[in-house]
Amino acid sequence: MTKMTSERAAAIQSHADKTRTNLDFKAKAQSAAAKNSGKK
Repeated sequence: MTKMTSERAAAIQSHADKTRTNLDFKAKAQSAAAKNSGKK
Protein backbone atom coordinates (compact mmCIF):
# COMPACT_ATOMS: atom_id res chain seq x y z
CA MET A 1 0.00 0.00 0.00
CA THR A 2 1.25 3.47 -0.86
CA LYS A 3 1.38 6.03 1.93
CA MET A 4 -0.80 9.11 1.69
CA THR A 5 1.11 12.23 0.68
CA SER A 6 0.03 15.84 0.96
CA GLU A 7 -0.19 15.98 -2.84
CA ARG A 8 -2.56 13.00 -2.97
CA ALA A 9 -4.59 14.39 -0.08
CA ALA A 10 -4.97 17.68 -1.96
CA ALA A 11 -6.10 15.82 -5.08
CA ILE A 12 -8.66 13.87 -3.05
CA GLN A 13 -9.94 17.06 -1.45
CA SER A 14 -10.21 18.81 -4.82
CA HIS A 15 -12.12 15.91 -6.34
CA ALA A 16 -14.44 15.66 -3.34
CA ASP A 17 -15.19 19.38 -3.57
CA LYS A 18 -15.92 19.19 -7.31
CA THR A 19 -18.13 16.10 -7.09
CA ARG A 20 -19.61 16.79 -3.62
CA THR A 21 -18.87 13.14 -2.72
CA ASN A 22 -16.66 11.60 -0.05
CA LEU A 23 -16.60 14.88 1.86
CA ASP A 24 -15.98 13.09 5.16
CA PHE A 25 -12.88 11.43 3.69
CA LYS A 26 -11.15 14.78 3.09
CA ALA A 27 -10.15 15.20 6.73
CA LYS A 28 -9.01 11.59 6.96
CA ALA A 29 -6.80 11.98 3.89
CA GLN A 30 -5.21 15.17 5.20
CA SER A 31 -4.67 13.61 8.62
CA ALA A 32 -2.99 10.55 7.11
CA ALA A 33 -0.75 12.74 4.95
CA ALA A 34 0.30 14.79 7.97
CA LYS A 35 1.02 11.64 9.95
CA ASN A 36 3.06 10.14 7.13
CA SER A 37 5.11 13.30 6.65
CA GLY A 38 5.86 13.53 10.37
CA LYS A 39 3.85 16.74 10.87
CA LYS A 40 1.22 17.00 13.55
